Amino acid sequence: MTTILVRNHILYGHLKKASKEATPGTTIYIRKGIYQEKLIVKHSGTKSKPILFKAYKQDEVILTGKRLKTTKSDPSLIVIDNKNHVTIDGLTMQDLTAASADETAMGVTVTGSSSHITLKNNHVKRIETLAEGGNAHGIAVYATGPMKDINILNNTVEDLKLGSSEALVLNGNINGFRIENNLVRRNDNIGIDLIGFEGTFKDEKADFVRHGVVKGNIVHDISSYGNPAYGKDYSAGGIYVDGGKNIIIANNTIYKCDIGIEATSEHEKKYADDIHIINNTIYDNTYTGISIGGYDENRGGTKNTMIARNIIYRNDTKGLEGGQILLQHDTQNNMIAKNILTAGPSRLFIANYFTTNQGNSLTGNVFHKEKAKTGIWIWKDKAYTSFMAFKRASRSDATSSYVDPRYRDAAKHDFSLKENSPAKRILE
Repeated sequence: MTTILVRNHILYGHLKKASKEATPGTTIYIRKGIYQEKLIVKHSGTKSKPILFKAYKQDEVILTGKRLKTTKSDPSLIVIDNKNHVTIDGLTMQDLTAASADETAMGVTVTGSSSHITLKNNHVKRIETLAEGGNAHGIAVYATGPMKDINILNNTVEDLKLGSSEALVLNGNINGFRIENNLVRRNDNIGIDLIGFEGTFKDEKADFVRHGVVKGNIVHDISSYGNPAYGKDYSAGGIYVDGGKNIIIANNTIYKCDIGIEATSEHEKKYADDIHIINNTIYDNTYTGISIGGYDENRGGTKNTMIARNIIYRNDTKGLEGGQILLQHDTQNNMIAKNILTAGPSRLFIANYFTTNQGNSLTGNVFHKEKAKTGIWIWKDKAYTSFMAFKRASRSDATSSYVDPRYRDAAKHDFSLKENSPAKRILE
């Protein structure tokens, strides 16, 4: 094993030299400082001899883009292209701006057939596009070749101006990933995005993100409202599966986004398939808590997906009629089970304005009954203010209930249940 210590004197070229010397088995420790240069990883490691770039003793190591120009070929502060067994640990990437729609500003980009990549304990902030029709990303993984074992752990991604793009995105032929314990906040488009069928990988049969886990992340203050690419639309998801497959989204906390969690495909006759949305806490989101299905009949849909044991609390905060769970176009064979739903100002629990859903089931859910507040359920574009009438229309089973779940202190976002909660028996 080789160790190299990089010292900063605010001179260009230290990271370039270190990267050139970082052959398999090398650890690059980077000392505290402001580095006005990019880190372009030059070599791959191996399983037994990985390459590590790490802040020395938790020093504050800043890669700044203030004096750097973005280009189409090299738009990122950290570039990992067709490399394997590389870890980036504890660095800060900030202040990179793209002024043209032909440029994309990115904090970290992983491309090609890179595999066994870990990005952990990093901080990405103030990456921006200023151009109409422009794009930016905080962390972007684009698999133009086969990728596997992509790990994005314990990072903070914040204060980004993204245009039409996403704060943290995986796109293309990625088979196996973990996105865990990240903080994603205050960005003007989608927080975490898992994408398929955009032509990133040449073979459509493998051009989608799959077999991964999105777990333990905190995502908040994500909104497209005021983003020049979206105007006054509230359309940004905290966590979004756009054509992914076999993905677990679990134990995340999502609040003050436009949409808490969304799973669908934007491409006609393509699907988000076998997505498990479980044990998440989703509250105070502008449009809806969880959305499945395409937003119009020219989009794809959602199938074989489980939405279970989530706390879905007072979403649809602006009365945009998205309710707590929104079922849109082409939803097939999905199960909504053992969730607790508390209505927001619109009083909507379930919002289903399309008649194209089939084979979906609602089982053992708890709909929060509140004094002097009538709930509304919309199923296949028909509204019900009677819970029993909704159950008959949606063919929900007899275990779904309309009761007060008795949270311990929902006002302080403690959604645990009191000992005498009637929901406990229902949710067992």
